[in-house]
Amino acid sequence: MIANVTRMRSFFILGFPGLSSDYYGPVSALLFFIYLVVAIGNMFILAFVINEKSLQKPTYLVFCHLALNDLAFGTVTLPKIISKYWFGDGVISFHGCFTQMFFVHYLGSVHSFILLVMALDRFIAICVPLRYTSLITNNITFMLCGFAWFIPLPLMIAVVLHVLTLHFCKANLIAQCYCDHISLTSQACGEEVRIVAVTSLCVAMFCLLLPLAFILFSYISIIVVILKMSNTAGRKKTLSTCTPQIFITCLFYLPRCFVYVASTVGFSFSLDIRILLILVYSLLPATVNPVIYCFKTQDIKRTLIKRLKKTRVGFQVKLPS
Repeated sequence: MIANVTRMRSFFILGFPGLSSDYYGPVSALLFFIYLVVAIGNMFILAFVINEKSLQKPTYLVFCHLALNDLAFGTVTLPKIISKYWFGDGVISFHGCFTQMFFVHYLGSVHSFILLVMALDRFIAICVPLRYTSLITNNITFMLCGFAWFIPLPLMIAVVLHVLTLHFCKANLIAQCYCDHISLTSQACGEEVRIVAVTSLCVAMFCLLLPLAFILFSYISIIVVILKMSNTAGRKKTLSTCTPQIFITCLFYLPRCFVYVASTVGFSFSLDIRILLILVYSLLPATVNPVIYCFKTQDIKRTLIKRLKKTRVGFQVKLPS
């Protein structure tokens, strides 16, 4: 199947082509700081929920899967671009580039399906509350999240193998901060490129738009149920239980929709701005989600404050009088 592949030894990550070398140091430091925030924030959420028995509920187990996905995405994408600007190492091997492309699109697809599971959890909790405890258990949540991790796997393997059939005849420059499908196929030539592009677009639409359709249906149904409530206090309390999920979903989908709509209506970006926008909408959820978990989710916020108070009291007791 991959007999026609042209064996380039490596690709070169361009990053931001218009960036002056004077700013390589600050940019690499900023990207390293972002990676630390992503790594520490998401590892904290994982450790906190795993160690806190009271938080081991379906809603927070979904948060754990999302945190694991965000941590993996940051680890796949950031180290190489940091290395380019910090050490001048922008070269990535042929197979390394395809491996990075696979994980970039696989983890993005998994993220979308986990958001679907998150929406399903809130839909049943608010629209069918009497059946929530029987329909959504920890085991069922693990199974649903397992499907979210598994469904995109064969699809993304097929996409990568399809791209590998292309004849790479152009420059080996990746006009992006990491290897992705568009940047790789732009280096290929031949009639197969269009077929690969259309096939990959269909896979992308399945992995992004199918979950989005159910997510929109879920949250619209939830809003309708909330608006029908006569009790104002109950309405606010119910809305607060799905506010973090709505924020997290908007962070993932809205920037992508903005870039797509802007391109569709003919609003063009410079190469550097386009690369920056893609980097921002790729990493913003991974950076901000742990903050949303801690400050917009009442159970996590309450448990965290309780732990901090216990730690402070314990510290004061140990101090010599």
